[in-house]
Amino acid sequence: MSNTLAIAATTTALRNLLLTGIPARDAELSDLDVTTRTPDAARNSINGTSLNLFLYRTVVNAGWSNTDLPRTANLGESGDPPLSLNLHYLITAYGRDAVDQDAVSHRVLGGAMSVLHDHPLLGAAEIGAAIQGNDLADQPERIRITSLPLTVDDMSKLWSTFQSQYRTSAAYEVTVVLIDSRRPSRAPLPVLTRGQDDRGVVAATGGAPVLSAMRPPRSQPAARLDEDVVVEGHHLEANPVIRFASLLPEPSPVVELARRPRQPGEPPDRFVVRPLGLADDPDALGRWVLGFYTVTAALDPPDLPPLVSNAIAFALAPTITVAPNSTGGPVAPGATLTVTCSPRARPDQRLQLLFGDQSLAPTGFINPDPASPTFAQTPTTLTFTVPPVDGGRYTVRLRVDGVDSLPVKFAGDPEIPQFDPEQQVQVA
Repeated sequence: MSNTLAIAATTTALRNLLLTGIPARDAELSDLDVTTRTPDAARNSINGTSLNLFLYRTVVNAGWSNTDLPRTANLGESGDPPLSLNLHYLITAYGRDAVDQDAVSHRVLGGAMSVLHDHPLLGAAEIGAAIQGNDLADQPERIRITSLPLTVDDMSKLWSTFQSQYRTSAAYEVTVVLIDSRRPSRAPLPVLTRGQDDRGVVAATGGAPVLSAMRPPRSQPAARLDEDVVVEGHHLEANPVIRFASLLPEPSPVVELARRPRQPGEPPDRFVVRPLGLADDPDALGRWVLGFYTVTAALDPPDLPPLVSNAIAFALAPTITVAPNSTGGPVAPGATLTVTCSPRARPDQRLQLLFGDQSLAPTGFINPDPASPTFAQTPTTLTFTVPPVDGGRYTVRLRVDGVDSLPVKFAGDPEIPQFDPEQQVQVA
């Protein structure tokens, strides 16, 4: 329950304690001066005995860092923890500028350590008299003073940092100083009913679905529209709805799909869905977007809250056409290459054409006019410039937000993958 004067009040209270306590124990040190300077300036304009009290480090107190102050938040409320600090001080003693300087400095250091040993707590009156306006004494935790052992290596690093000549010193930890957070606490209204009609907790005997994998066809890295996707997991027997949520910013589409009819002998932990294309969904080009999705399975049992599974990743790849392609004759470097993709791409997506081992940015981007009568059936049209490459056949792929089109087709029995000639370009 203290304000921002807490650190200064602690330092001043310690200085006052040492300034009065040391001469009371050793009358020869009646000329003692206690300073709070940096070590390199500790003896400026001082000729008699002195003790320098230097705050060299502040550390967040772990015990109080996530705890609300008493009386600031009631049960069920959440407040903001105070700034809780442990203060680390270094006390360094100096004798008079005379022959017996070192011996006197040892008396000063011994007196200081004796005072702090016998006075492990700072009292409310001592804190209140330190700085006017501080309220450190009102905090619920007492201010404790404990010796802080430092190794020779630690002490050497400290004095190297101070860039001052080393003197025998002692370190102390003063804890804990609590500085109030100025952010308001949150006090929600009390709970009046527990669930609908105050019927309490609803327990369901069946667990929520759990998804473990999304498997595009033929172990491809992504799936296209009109391809079956196998969803694997547990508790899929109740036929949950599979929800695809795009990772694009708003407006990001969410598509829900039901499973395809279960095939004879299909295991219960296997669920097959199909992102439908234009043949079955006239709005497919606008309903789906290219790129990555998070996929969840959701059950909506009657009179119970929805049961939603964990989320797993899914990649929807573009289906592209290339003009001209290798079946339409060779092209020269610098020629224009037209690529259409479905579903439609968005202007804020990252679009690249992988031409062999080169990456090309689009020179043109055209999406159909929403007012056009053919808008629902029209894909995105992109244009690219053929790069200066040697003559030969090049496979092209369209990469949308990190998901590549699939430049292969499968033919034969058994099916053998081969590069699709309609997604290749012959350069003369």
